[in-house]
Amino acid sequence: MNPQLNQLTISELTARLRKRETSAREAMQSCLDRIDRVDERIHAFISYDGADALAQADAADKFLAHGASDAARPLLGVPVAIKDVIAVKNQPLNCGSKILGHFISPYDATVVEKLKAAGAIVFGRLNMDEFAMGSSTENSAFGITRNPWDTTRIPGGSSGGSAAAVAADETIAALGSDTGGSIRQPAALCGCVGLKPTYGRVSRYGLVAFASSLDQIGTFTKNIRDAATLLRVISGRDPCDSTSVPHDVPDYAAALDGNIKGLKLGLPKEYMLGGLDPKVKASVDAAVKQFQSLGAEITEVSLPHTDYAAATYYIIAPAEASANLARFDGIRYGARVDGGDPIELYSRTRGAGFGPEVKRRIILGTYVLSSGYYDAYYLRAQKVRTLIRNDFLKAFEKVDALVTPTTPTAAFRIGEKSDDPLQMYLCDVFTLACNLAGICGISFPCGFTEEPKLPIGLQLLGRPFGEQALLRLAHAYEQATPWHRDKPPL
Repeated sequence: MNPQLNQLTISELTARLRKRETSAREAMQSCLDRIDRVDERIHAFISYDGADALAQADAADKFLAHGASDAARPLLGVPVAIKDVIAVKNQPLNCGSKILGHFISPYDATVVEKLKAAGAIVFGRLNMDEFAMGSSTENSAFGITRNPWDTTRIPGGSSGGSAAAVAADETIAALGSDTGGSIRQPAALCGCVGLKPTYGRVSRYGLVAFASSLDQIGTFTKNIRDAATLLRVISGRDPCDSTSVPHDVPDYAAALDGNIKGLKLGLPKEYMLGGLDPKVKASVDAAVKQFQSLGAEITEVSLPHTDYAAATYYIIAPAEASANLARFDGIRYGARVDGGDPIELYSRTRGAGFGPEVKRRIILGTYVLSSGYYDAYYLRAQKVRTLIRNDFLKAFEKVDALVTPTTPTAAFRIGEKSDDPLQMYLCDVFTLACNLAGICGISFPCGFTEEPKLPIGLQLLGRPFGEQALLRLAHAYEQATPWHRDKPPL
């Protein structure tokens, strides 16, 4: 069966475009047609400008007609959609919130500049939990996003729109952001590939800040090779972001040879928790055996401070959020609810503009930074964060990567955990530590539940700037298993 253009991977589409077997306009139109058919049920997109997307496609076709260099424009004619927390010039930037009103970004984020330079068709604003605070994409001011595999269930969060759009073939690829699992967790629940790079690998310029020491832009793709291609395009030092690192960016795709013999995988004993769904555990165990059969060496490792990761994260992230979100005050830009004096204006604007989850985290963050509590909470959390990072660095002295579940369960029903923030926070129990340690992580499909059929994700964690090893391991597993080929029954 010949797949529709919107179902193709980056490598498949670019091969067809180079051979002139199809056009960028046809590929973009195929994605737009798919959005028209299914997005009413999924709501992955907040908005998109079809006319602008087709105009970009026509420009790409002109380059293709003149034999544009593959090396110079590796994404020429490829549609890539963007999470609504990353700035795209002349497009809305709302962060899933009411407080930004009708704000239009006046500039491109660095990653968007790089996508455009690589020839990508940058289109659409993808739904998300408000200001990236959430694990289910139920916290958006623009409505709930639904899982393409079962529209009664959540797609994960906060980048739920990005994961759902890629899984439903509404776009060829997408960008998201990951502060505590916001790429890997929805990728696992929607059955696609989600890559969170090392902190500093990808510029954060143009990413609206949630927690500045944790945030990282990453990718959503349909397979591992596409993740390697897209990561190379968006990586690199950026003078606009002082936290980006001048580290060499390798050709990630060139290392995907399927050979992982001799690579060492660590299995953290602390990650096989009692609350792990039996089907998830069985799929992870089977994946570990698959890696062994491919030549990887498996050894048990210990990350002794794992139990403190969630508590540490939910002190540091809200503290940084309370500072970063202070700029949304109704004075400089965005929505405004007029009041008498400035204090009343701030209160009314922020009270009406922020949703309950954002308010919860701002209040918590302000508390842990307040006089008398800073040392007891925030400073102590930073010290524990160092211990967590050291656990990982010590483990990476013995192994090339760590293998864990991405999520404790498959996707849960919409509304199931809305009234229990603690249970919602625990959805990210396997992904939080990666951000605290500043290392890289990737999630990809490793199986399905039964009745209903829902994706299960496997997570690999790598040493700082160890993306090449992660992609190599993940690609070898993907080529030996069928999971990534299944499509949602839309």
